[in-house]
Amino acid sequence: MSRRLTLIVALGILLFPAILTAKDGYNLWLQFDFIEDQGIRTTYLEQLANLIVAGDGLVLNTAAKELKSGLNSMLGELEPGASAAANQFIVGVLGTSSRLDQLISQEKHRQLTSPEGYLLFTTKQGNVHYTVLAAKSGRGVLYGCFDLLQRIQKRASITELNVVSNPSIQHRVLNHWDNLDRTVERGYAGFSIWNWHQLPAYLDVRYTDYARANASIGINGTVVTNVNANALVFRHDYLEKAAALAGVFRAYGIRLYLTARFSAPIELGGLSTADPLDPAVQEWWNDKAREIYELIPDFGGFLVKANSEGQPGPQDYGRNHAEGANMLADAVAPYGGIVMWRAFVYSSEEPDDRAKQAYNEFVPLDGKFRPNVLIQVKNGPIDFQPREPIHPLFGAMPETPLMMEFQLTKEYLGQGTHLVGLASMYEEVLRTDTYARGKGSTVASVIDGSLHQHSLTGIAGVANIGTDRNWTGNLFGQADWFAFGRLAWNPTLDARSIFTEWTQLTFHTDQEATTAITDLLASSYETCVRYMTPLGLHHIMAANHHFGPGPWVADMPRADWTSVYYHRADEMGLGFDRTRTGSGALAQYAPAFQEQYEDIAKCPPTHLLWFHHVGWEQRLASGRTLWEELCHTYYQGAEEVSTMRVNWQKLRSVIDAERHQQVAMHLHIQEQEARWWRDACLLYFQTFSKQPIPAELEPPVHNLEYYQSLSYPYAPGIRPRW
Repeated sequence: MSRRLTLIVALGILLFPAILTAKDGYNLWLQFDFIEDQGIRTTYLEQLANLIVAGDGLVLNTAAKELKSGLNSMLGELEPGASAAANQFIVGVLGTSSRLDQLISQEKHRQLTSPEGYLLFTTKQGNVHYTVLAAKSGRGVLYGCFDLLQRIQKRASITELNVVSNPSIQHRVLNHWDNLDRTVERGYAGFSIWNWHQLPAYLDVRYTDYARANASIGINGTVVTNVNANALVFRHDYLEKAAALAGVFRAYGIRLYLTARFSAPIELGGLSTADPLDPAVQEWWNDKAREIYELIPDFGGFLVKANSEGQPGPQDYGRNHAEGANMLADAVAPYGGIVMWRAFVYSSEEPDDRAKQAYNEFVPLDGKFRPNVLIQVKNGPIDFQPREPIHPLFGAMPETPLMMEFQLTKEYLGQGTHLVGLASMYEEVLRTDTYARGKGSTVASVIDGSLHQHSLTGIAGVANIGTDRNWTGNLFGQADWFAFGRLAWNPTLDARSIFTEWTQLTFHTDQEATTAITDLLASSYETCVRYMTPLGLHHIMAANHHFGPGPWVADMPRADWTSVYYHRADEMGLGFDRTRTGSGALAQYAPAFQEQYEDIAKCPPTHLLWFHHVGWEQRLASGRTLWEELCHTYYQGAEEVSTMRVNWQKLRSVIDAERHQQVAMHLHIQEQEARWWRDACLLYFQTFSKQPIPAELEPPVHNLEYYQSLSYPYAPGIRPRW
């Protein structure tokens, strides 16, 4: 062997382990790295090495596999030692083992209020110390296994455990806006992970890894097709493909759902109508449901977008949303399926205020939906804006269960580039009081069913997942996926604790670095709002792709697709008057809610321009005029991104090089784009205010005409027009 060849071989041996252990984001928060500290490792091993699994079943077997794999990865091979007799680790489903059942008191039985809940506790009987993980189902055991593994990931003590965990919400579902050609509407992390062309024969390992990630944070359902639906998915060969995916998900306690195109009976069935009251249409859907459930016995049901943005629906035949939803609900009801009917609707005519439409269409239908129908409502009344007030439907339909629809994918918040910790926004929405039944009627209490005593509950997140190696494009987009799962399980959690947990699981950093990353995440949402849409501004993004600022957008097929429709800037001032002197949209909220926002002097600055048209010279609570406050807020937001970038650079020594560089490059882009937002918006609004940007602030780099000339015909996130 030549010297040169020998050197190459030697270098290969040295580099190979590094390649194997490189961190590129693929493993998400499931970083089950080997614990180097022998003392810590030994403590865990003494407690957990003697593992006993009680029961059998598909999901329970998955739980046992995940538990053993995770423990082996972090602790080494589980080999019961001399202390085995004194330490027992028992995992299983209640009722399958007398040994396990004897360790569960009646009180603990009563604490398990959900079939997906779990108990994780330590106890002592005689001379034996027991660690017990028990649930009413394999799904509960699986969630408990991931809980325990994540405690070990964080190096937490498990010697004294007394955990009772039940999900607050029944259906915790991701919505994929994925098309059958693998494009993703509003997707910023590559193409769809679902390879429909190769299904059902080829099952990518990524499908299993996706299911693992969801199960680890308590997500139990996934809608794999776009709400702008394609009827083709109901063709038998495509249903076989969907069944193959469902088979992968089933092992992780996840049910598969499909989006239903309302006109499918015409497009696939050859009928002349899709009228929901037509017996032939009803029969077609009944037959289709039967066909689906023969292939997918645990099929979850349908998600439907109807009579919105050109999608067909019952209103095409003079019927209402309830009549359309009920027809589909009747088709899946015999099999335990549900219908999630979206409340994101446009009327065919241009409204006086788009924010009022859903309320006007759905409130009169309260109590008219079947028991297995959930109305899926976006967090705000417009469209996933950086900040919106809560949707007025929350609390306004007491006889109908409503489910939340959050967006993870950041269509209007910088897309795949910007670091924005959405848990802060989710928390803000969930904690907002609707006052529907007096003080304390939070949005969370609406969607978990407690406010109106609904047993059918749900929450949906529009997924930010694609073929990018790290799943979400921007590494910190993983934190939004993680946060959604956590809040779907328990909507009362606070954002900062979720950020901390994600950081600990993802980076394994010391306390100082964990705090620094948590601070970055916790401040990032407010920062984004400041440099994009401060003081209640909304929907001022560029048209169609929604990438970058476009407050000047005015020429669109509908007025409510333009920016000028929403900001209402003129020489007098800025903002949309939704009070009794304006569109009256504020009247759709409970009286106590109205009181907070009706008076311009009392309205919180976060929603000032959402509810009011404010004069440029009007003094705000800060002491500045509206124009001065607008300028300073935009500049503050951009400066905060620069600070984020500097603070991330300080962490270079404690974050692995690949992931650190990923984030650093995105923060550089975010810094430039925050300044772009700042300068473009202020130069445009200046044409109305006729006032200078305060002298203490640096002037914009370019003129308004430059920003208006920018064009992005191939911006991601919208389906190509081939």
